[in-house]
Amino acid sequence: MRRQWLAMIMCMIGMGLVFSVTSAQAAHDLADILYEKGQITKEEWLRAKADAEKAEEEQRKARDQEFPISVRYNNGFDIQTRDGKFEMLIQNRLQFRYSYPQESDRFTNALPDVFDDKNTSSFRVRRARIKVGGHGFVPWLKYYVEYDWVSNTLLDYRLDIAKFKWATLRVGQWKIDYNRERVDSSGTQQFVERSIVNAPFTLDRQIGARLGGHLFENTYAYLVYNIGVFTGTGINQTHNDDKNMLYMGRIQWNFLGRDVPFSQSDTEYSPLPIGSIAFAGAHNRTDRIAFPQENRVVSAFPLVLDGQFEVNQGVQEFAFKWNGLSIQEEFHVKKVIDRSRSSHGTSYGAYAQVGYFPHALIDVIPRPLEFAYRYAFVDPGDGPLGDILGSETRREHTFAANWFFAGHRNKLTLDYSHLSRDGGFTPVDRVRLQWDVSF
Repeated sequence: MRRQWLAMIMCMIGMGLVFSVTSAQAAHDLADILYEKGQITKEEWLRAKADAEKAEEEQRKARDQEFPISVRYNNGFDIQTRDGKFEMLIQNRLQFRYSYPQESDRFTNALPDVFDDKNTSSFRVRRARIKVGGHGFVPWLKYYVEYDWVSNTLLDYRLDIAKFKWATLRVGQWKIDYNRERVDSSGTQQFVERSIVNAPFTLDRQIGARLGGHLFENTYAYLVYNIGVFTGTGINQTHNDDKNMLYMGRIQWNFLGRDVPFSQSDTEYSPLPIGSIAFAGAHNRTDRIAFPQENRVVSAFPLVLDGQFEVNQGVQEFAFKWNGLSIQEEFHVKKVIDRSRSSHGTSYGAYAQVGYFPHALIDVIPRPLEFAYRYAFVDPGDGPLGDILGSETRREHTFAANWFFAGHRNKLTLDYSHLSRDGGFTPVDRVRLQWDVSF
């Protein structure tokens, strides 16, 4: 009788190999029932369960061969082939923002003199983006695409050949590696938005190619370099306005021998200090003074010619993080020559910001809470940039409080800014509240 029961179990295991895991599980259950009723010994029960588990494993391998794709959640929906040759990570990000008074995204108000309506408040979805990245054929052939639903704009599309960390080639469109504040994702900012320095000095997204890499890692001589050539006409501009290109170079020294990621706030409470000093420069001949594309200066210059402006600019940058403390600053210089009028001018801008998680000092203060402060100024000067903005210096003082539910992937930011402009203009006080979530 016992042999008949064992034969039945083995038969069901065999069926499991042919049909499904369900049959193997049924063999598991039958062995348990027979053991409880005393129909089989403990040794026979253990052997039957081991055989059923082996059948399940063989069935799983057969299923993997038939369906060679795995799907899991890893800060996004990660789809991979089981041979490791292809991967696609799909991520989404939403920013919900309240502002009083209402913000303006127009370039002339980005360093604000006045707002459209001081008595107007607003809710808005500031950003709603889908990001797709991964690799194909080999792990070092990487791709990335990013799209914004709010502006209906394809932001990034790039391909990296990253076989060697000391020399990586990138082609496509992306925020070129010029200055930290712009390269820092809007999802990893310490404040609701970037400083007033960003609009007049950023190179933003460009189409082109760059070579970059990491040298002398884990030593005090740790360097990161980037050199590139781009069309120089801004985001999604597939044609140049003349034969001249935008040239850019950047060198970063990680003076403590450890890399400094492009992300604000020390959410990781870095146990060891990390810091960097960087310098970058760029040269461009173009029909615009600032980026992105909508900042083309048609209001100040009714007739804008191809290659009208020669732009030379540079930036010095510093970043540091340690045990909840984060510091970063930039100083910008930008010289613009209007070749149609033989006029020129030099503009200056800088910001410095510091953030701290007081939990690192006082345990009773919640770990997710961070406070931050930023000061920034922009001096447009008397040249072409001053013709757009006015030559008066703008200043920004911003205070922020962050609550990180899950690091930068789920956070709430409240900030207050005092924005002023020389020349008798009335200062503006602004309050913003933003929920930023990525999944």
